[in-house]
Amino acid sequence: MSYKEDFIKFMSECGVLTFGDFTLKSGRKAPYFINTGNYTTGAQLARLGGFYADCIREHNIRGDVLFGPAYKGIPLAVSTAVALYSKYGMELSYCFDRKEAKDHGEGGLFVGGALTNESRVIIIEDVMTSGKALRETLPKIRQAAPNAVIAGMVITVDRMEKGVSGSLSAVQEAYRDFGIPVYAIATIQDIIAAVENGTIAGKEHLSAMQSYLAEYSV
Repeated sequence: MSYKEDFIKFMSECGVLTFGDFTLKSGRKAPYFINTGNYTTGAQLARLGGFYADCIREHNIRGDVLFGPAYKGIPLAVSTAVALYSKYGMELSYCFDRKEAKDHGEGGLFVGGALTNESRVIIIEDVMTSGKALRETLPKIRQAAPNAVIAGMVITVDRMEKGVSGSLSAVQEAYRDFGIPVYAIATIQDIIAAVENGTIAGKEHLSAMQSYLAEYSV
């Protein structure tokens, strides 16, 4: 089993990937849903960080700071930093932003490894749907380190759906608008293949998934 198939099975076992009838924030009616808030234990986060590390290793993404946008990105960046070191001996710092800058103590907007103009930053996020999180995160990074290199963004699942422009996916828009490559541990097509080959249950939802993608995918 590839690490992608292993990850999809892991999502299903954790209740993160579910099938049914869901209304998304966009208003779209989807036959599947991904809720990364269902990763709740240390064991699950340890495994999840390992999958992020596998993706970074597979694509040879060179960075020295893992940036996790508050709030969901914080445990993702931390668990990925631990996994990169424990699995591959790669030592990267992690950093995350505060929702509001702290005006006492050490102060500032960021916690963790410093962002400098020499930094190569890898952004760690959960799922990219519209690209809103990236558009909110980039100005903060640029304010702290205008010349830092954004080496890439790593997400769990690429839904492969049309973004705000209506013709490109959010992943494609991120590269067009910012020159930032986005790497996904798995795509919705990988998930469909996993259902088809019996890696996970859900064959009764295949027709609805295919119809949904026919309408919204790029």
